[in-house]
Amino acid sequence: MATDRSRYGLLVAAIGAVLLVVSVFLPWYGVGFTASGIAEMQRFGQQVISQYGNATLQGYAAPLHANLGSLAGQQFAAVSAHQALEVISVVLLALAGLALVDALFPLVRTTSLPDGAGASLVLLGSVASACVLYRMFHPPTPAGGIVSLSLREGAWLALLGSLAMLAGGMWPRVRQPRGALDTRVDSAWSGLSGWTPQR
Repeated sequence: MATDRSRYGLLVAAIGAVLLVVSVFLPWYGVGFTASGIAEMQRFGQQVISQYGNATLQGYAAPLHANLGSLAGQQFAAVSAHQALEVISVVLLALAGLALVDALFPLVRTTSLPDGAGASLVLLGSVASACVLYRMFHPPTPAGGIVSLSLREGAWLALLGSLAMLAGGMWPRVRQPRGALDTRVDSAWSGLSGWTPQR
């Protein structure tokens, strides 16, 4: 029995690479105020009002300060990997582009796939998965501790895409019967020499 590279694995890897490219431009992190950030804003507001405000302004500011406490942990913005992770986003785009080339070129061939088709997909998918997991477990830390970051859908889609690239590279080869291999060898030989072997 001979083995041949599976087209399904290359297709899965190509889809994963496309998902990885799309995920770089989707929200990776939600931005929200921390409790210490809210306390810092309240303290700063009280200092400004006590220096420059009158009693009326202080009366208006009191309920506002009370409402600020409820904003802790709530997301007010989102950032993509392209915005927050300049270096890693470029690395992920490059890995996805190489995976697309490695997966799609063998797929457009009308003949059987070469033995080396998709060989680098395992390496590309592994590096991409490691980069994504690193930034999922170790997100960038905003300066000052006023805001915090939480994972959004872009990071999970990037993980799915990179794992699909890895799975496509590890896809089991397709077993072919001995007769099919002999037919391919005979047709290749007859194409080169014009002679067909006799059985």
